[in-house]
Amino acid sequence: MTETGTKGRGIAHLVCGRRAKWVVLVLWLVALFLTAPFAQKLTDAQDNDAASWLPGSAESTQVLEISEDFRPEQIPAIVVYARESGLTAQDRAQIAEDTAELKQLTAHGIRGAETRGPVYDRPDDPRAAQVLVPITMDEKGWERIAPAVDSMREIVGEGGDGLAVHITGPGGTSADFSEAFEGIDSTLLISAMAVVIVMLLITYRSPTLLLVPLLSVIAALFTAQALIYLLAEHAGLTVNGQSAGILTVLVFGAGTDYALLLVARYREELRRHEDRHEAMALALHRAGPAVLASGATVVLSMLVLLVAEMNSTSGLGPVAAIGVAVALLAMMTLFPALLVVFGRWIFWPAIPHLGTENPADTGLWARMGRRFAVRPRMVWGVTALALAVCSLGLIQLRAEGISNADAFTGEPDSVVGQEISAQYFPAGSGDPLVIVSNQAQARQVGEAVAGTAGVVPESLGLPPGTKPSFEGKVLFEATMTAPADSEAAKQTVERVRDAVHAVPDADAQVGGGTAALLDMDKATTHDNLLIIPLVLIVVLLILCGLLRALVAPLLLVGTVILSFAAALGISALAFRYVFDYAGESTDFPLFVFVFLVALGIDYNIFLTTRIREEAARQGTRKGVVTGLAATGSVITSAGLVLAGTFAALGTLPMVAFAEIGFAVALGVLLDTFIVRSVLVTALFLDVGPKVWWPHRLAREDGGAPPAEAEPARVGQAGG
Repeated sequence: MTETGTKGRGIAHLVCGRRAKWVVLVLWLVALFLTAPFAQKLTDAQDNDAASWLPGSAESTQVLEISEDFRPEQIPAIVVYARESGLTAQDRAQIAEDTAELKQLTAHGIRGAETRGPVYDRPDDPRAAQVLVPITMDEKGWERIAPAVDSMREIVGEGGDGLAVHITGPGGTSADFSEAFEGIDSTLLISAMAVVIVMLLITYRSPTLLLVPLLSVIAALFTAQALIYLLAEHAGLTVNGQSAGILTVLVFGAGTDYALLLVARYREELRRHEDRHEAMALALHRAGPAVLASGATVVLSMLVLLVAEMNSTSGLGPVAAIGVAVALLAMMTLFPALLVVFGRWIFWPAIPHLGTENPADTGLWARMGRRFAVRPRMVWGVTALALAVCSLGLIQLRAEGISNADAFTGEPDSVVGQEISAQYFPAGSGDPLVIVSNQAQARQVGEAVAGTAGVVPESLGLPPGTKPSFEGKVLFEATMTAPADSEAAKQTVERVRDAVHAVPDADAQVGGGTAALLDMDKATTHDNLLIIPLVLIVVLLILCGLLRALVAPLLLVGTVILSFAAALGISALAFRYVFDYAGESTDFPLFVFVFLVALGIDYNIFLTTRIREEAARQGTRKGVVTGLAATGSVITSAGLVLAGTFAALGTLPMVAFAEIGFAVALGVLLDTFIVRSVLVTALFLDVGPKVWWPHRLAREDGGAPPAEAEPARVGQAGG
């Protein structure tokens, strides 16, 4: 049967009509011409200072804002000198000479005149020395932190002949993080593009076809980056290195997924229609709602992040939502227009000619569906039990934060320097507590701080360069005995806060790096408890609206939760016993959940909408087999692409990114090969027509068992 024209295909003809395709192409070319220059500026719009990450209402954030009344925001870089056998006279002369030169530095925000030190670990026969150099952290601070440390490195060198010289402290650590984030966009772009190219070649077996989704995804990424840059510059949208990096992965992963789902249906229609415009219109008309529902699920799930207390998490929400929305737009307009412009030859060498057989009719997934239909309850029961066993790995999950020493996949200079410094000086030196209080109660507050366990009493004092406040406030610092990023230091912050809050009328608050980590942990715990249920509700409502049922959406959400738990359990075991990671960041479960649920639900949507379409014609149980056969190959391919793009996060030298990439990639593979293809299929076969309750399909006659029926003719409708 061949149909002509695009009448009755909704608005699909506005994208792929004989003239419309050229209009769409021109509009996208104009959009790219206008937006490309702005896309390249996104890195300049990133805000990586502390306020862009911290929860806005946190005590540490308020201290950070108040401290600006006393002095410019600054962080110290600490130069550590150490010789195990004791510093020689020549070492001490060299340290004094280096300190004098450091005091002359003014470039890159270095406040050389306020340099403190050298401070020796002991007056007689010292083995180590510290020199503290403050660096101003204004709106350009994160751009120049690495150059500032590099200029210090030119003076102090790297040691030798038994003398160890390292630059550590908050400044040194920030410089290492800055260098790790440097080029993150280009690194992820190249990695994601390489993964997509390889997977598309494997999936399509066509060197020409892969160019179309690749061009469409790149166009979507540039457009999204430009929009986000404009919003960051003119509408106050917060973008940092984390959200910019995840944007690249999301656009490539989601965009390629949508392309794979759409081209599978287009290929089916080309086998039944001579006119490629008609074939594409039908593909958009039939597969479009599922793709749109998938995209809407991701966009709405990302927007849920706006309710997060953490500024970094809240800022990621609109950035990710914009990226996925633009990717969806590109794949529903530019991508089909390009396919129609190029014609059938773009599928070379496996060109789908009119009347050729659909290989899915008798393929692997069709055979698996018929086998599952024999004993579906046993299949889903065993599968669910296996996933539940994998979930037991959650007992190894340590999502309590990662120390600086464990945050990098390698061992940068700041980490080595901190380890050496802790051997000779109080472990918290260089990253002190910052306390502000009313001036009238400053003495009582100071006594409360000095008397708190975990604080070095003699360290309490006014930091150099501090000017009096005009609001009757005073600011002072205190060093902790524990490393600033340790759990012991966080407990010290809790004790100090309890002590100073108890001073009447002092209005005392405690901030600093450790306090910020503590506040971030609390905010992330709050976000986990709030956002995860909200995302589940969003997904459930979308599924209910799309499938016009209640039982099926509830089953699908249940399988998603089980899949998430299994992925997290296996990941935790891998982190402990394979990669030897010390732990996970506190926001690790939240990010993995949001990405897995929002993106993984795509495959369930595509499968179940096809099953529902077939159920209306031939009964639910036959429809399940037909739906699995029609969508199995393309969904598997899409899952491999998405898993590969998230695995690209592992190319970054930071443990948090590597862990998110691994867990999401693993979860997508579990969802693709086990949850969607086995568990969901067997559940739907077992429940039968009742899966559509309360829709009228729940009262249908399922017909002959699919295992006894003839092989389903998948070509009658695509998914």
